[in-house]
Amino acid sequence: MGNRITHFEIPCDEPEKTIEFFKKAFGWTFQQFGTEQYWLAMTGDPKTPGIDGAIMKKMNPGQPVANSINVPNIDAAMLEIEKAGGTLVTPKMPIPTVGWLVYFKDPDGNIHGAWQEDRNAK
Repeated sequence: MGNRITHFEIPCDEPEKTIEFFKKAFGWTFQQFGTEQYWLAMTGDPKTPGIDGAIMKKMNPGQPVANSINVPNIDAAMLEIEKAGGTLVTPKMPIPTVGWLVYFKDPDGNIHGAWQEDRNAK
């Protein structure tokens, strides 16, 4: 079954400080994504329940922690989000060689991501 939460993002003003906190408190490991201010977080044994995510530099002061839902077709998901009463808050964005991402608000105003894997994204 698709449409599961598969990734989280924790935005912060001082990513290195936040990374050190999660390393010390929970034993997470991190790998920077290229030269971006974005560090992939490995939160534990991939054979056990749970998800991995990322620590990132905040893009704006009110940026919340966001969970991303893996969808098979991001364009169709965007239409369904709006039909169900959600609001798109960003355009569909390519993450080169990784996939497509869009952020949206649910009817209560919580921000989430919808994510489609696509190695050909540019």
